[in-house]
Amino acid sequence: MARTISHLFLCVAMTVLFGCAMPGQAPGPTSDRGSERNGGLISGSTRPPQGMSRDDWLSRIAACHLLRVGQNLDVAVTDSAVIAAADKYGFRVDAIIDRSNQLVVEYGSRGPALLAFATESCRQVSEATGVTSTLVRFEPDGTLRMNWLRIDGAEIADGFAEQTIGELRRQRAVGLVINSPGGSVFEARKLGRYLRTMGLRTAVDQACTSACIDVLAGGAERYVTPDATLGIHQSKVPRRFSSHEGGQRYVADAFLYLREMGIDPDVAIAAASVPNNKILLISLSDALQTGLITDVIERVE
Repeated sequence: MARTISHLFLCVAMTVLFGCAMPGQAPGPTSDRGSERNGGLISGSTRPPQGMSRDDWLSRIAACHLLRVGQNLDVAVTDSAVIAAADKYGFRVDAIIDRSNQLVVEYGSRGPALLAFATESCRQVSEATGVTSTLVRFEPDGTLRMNWLRIDGAEIADGFAEQTIGELRRQRAVGLVINSPGGSVFEARKLGRYLRTMGLRTAVDQACTSACIDVLAGGAERYVTPDATLGIHQSKVPRRFSSHEGGQRYVADAFLYLREMGIDPDVAIAAASVPNNKILLISLSDALQTGLITDVIERVE
């Protein structure tokens, strides 16, 4: 996955150089050169985090913006944390765009290094603003794009992850509504990691059980409706893990995946205690407490 995104980062360089403006703004002759000399900062705004100069912090915010542009090969995107940082720290939109273009030039062909810098920058900007790093898309008129891909009732079979990723890209979706009885753990985690890397959200408004939980866990933000059902149980252990030692490793993999997603890995231990032919329902309060979900909403837009 990292290799693929590094390639995308290099491919998007020329697009960025021709302008990666946020909707409603245009880079170029209209840029405020005074703001550039002041690190792109509007007078009187919040100071950058401790130990970070204004210029360094502008580069971090611009790198996070560039990450979303590069991942999606689309200039009509950014990151929610970038929007929050521009507001909190008073950075001008054109200054962020100009710095994004400068970063592409400075890093040249060192795509992997720029990717690493941008990924870490998004983490820092999210931490500083208290806003989860998620993909934000815009319509041509500058309004937010709220399109979600919906999958109801489908089993997570071989090829499910790539098929879903392709559809997410085709529809320019900002999130995935997933209602599924489960299926392949491998496919579910492959899709979950993609969702997290891309800053996409997940939601459940019917039922999500078994391996579907791993897809839900991958969302940068994870929503359920009040009447949604979440359920876990033991996964069917693949033949290569059929020994006692292999089974333990399989449980450990589930534990590590949830921890990677920032979710209480004890959910994996609870699942391992439930036979595959039974379902342990997770209350929404427990789902919130463990971090499996981030919010309960009335409906998915």
